[in-house]
Amino acid sequence: MPEKNATAAVIGAGDFIGAAIARRFAAAGFTVFAGRRNGDKLAPLVADIEGAGGRVVARSLDARKEEEIVAFLADAERHAPLEVCIFNIGANVNFPLLETTERVFRKVWEMGCYSGFLATREAARHMLPRGRGCIFLTGATASLRGNVGYSAFASAKFGLRAVAQSAARELGPRNIHVAHLIIDAGVDTAFVRERIKAAGGEEALARIEPDQLMRPESVAEAYWQLYQQPRDAWSFEHEIRPFAEKW
Repeated sequence: MPEKNATAAVIGAGDFIGAAIARRFAAAGFTVFAGRRNGDKLAPLVADIEGAGGRVVARSLDARKEEEIVAFLADAERHAPLEVCIFNIGANVNFPLLETTERVFRKVWEMGCYSGFLATREAARHMLPRGRGCIFLTGATASLRGNVGYSAFASAKFGLRAVAQSAARELGPRNIHVAHLIIDAGVDTAFVRERIKAAGGEEALARIEPDQLMRPESVAEAYWQLYQQPRDAWSFEHEIRPFAEKW
């Protein structure tokens, strides 16, 4: 496996998309700093990456806490120059409007928007002195339009998109590539399959065609493609969806 004197931080390195992103950048030679709540759950990812000859540092991380984001990215920077920071926290919940408590709305906003702001700001703090780097943020269908039961989630994702857009306009001229990836699809995870089953039973699961749900590895590849873009043709917003998605 190639070695690169740079780190890639994955904030929200969950079992599916986040893990796939971490594996993709580790395969390219980056030292990956993977952070998630309950960092002990990163053990399988660490075993995968190290078993393939890659380098990874796993950390417990509550991205809503400023001091933890600051320390996490500073640690990555101390290891090797922070070249890529990917924010991948979802916070996808569905509640009818009248059942959306103040606590739920605030927590979803903290996870989906506020923590993205913290990650973007702190990554930029390390990248600007070198005049290079990439900051990528994961969005969703809810980044563009709200839907029934998604007042909290859509508000957070709308806000994250605004953070990303503002940062891209400010940091782009200083050679920092900020991009927002809209995943307009159900991703093939245990969580999504359980929701499909709960809504339509085993028959609904059986009707899923191959590639109708997006594979986490495909999302990771989309981020890798963004990283490789030449700066005379940077994307700010990249939408991805499977062939069968209605939009």
